[in-house]
Amino acid sequence: MYLIHLRCKQAVFSHESALLMHDLTDREPFQYVITVKTGYNPSVLKKEGLCVHTIRKELHDIGCTTAQTPFGHAVPVYNMERTICDIFRSRSQVEVQNFYGAIKAYLRRQERNIPLLLRYAKALRVERVMKPYLEVLLA
Repeated sequence: MYLIHLRCKQAVFSHESALLMHDLTDREPFQYVITVKTGYNPSVLKKEGLCVHTIRKELHDIGCTTAQTPFGHAVPVYNMERTICDIFRSRSQVEVQNFYGAIKAYLRRQERNIPLLLRYAKALRVERVMKPYLEVLLA
């Protein structure tokens, strides 16, 4: 993960990779998942086996933070709230077990931030899809 970060400074670990780093899943992803700004050419990264998502420049830095790899290196990763929003955005590409498990694990956390989650959901245009899930699981 650290080598990927060194090769592509704008890449942020997201989706299933971020779920694993935040302990929201126990399943290791088949490939690392990163997000880059629209306009970046990810063909070389895709050839190396990475799953690359693109997003508009103004949304790329929302929820970006750092986390420690198992070897102690700091790499950029999206926070839990942004990761949950990304999972909703890509829900057709994410395994159902990972999707529901991540949402339930997030909602069980003490450090969850529902207002921040809803703010990110609105910015990333998944608020309408996410609210019914949250209403059922929080009830």
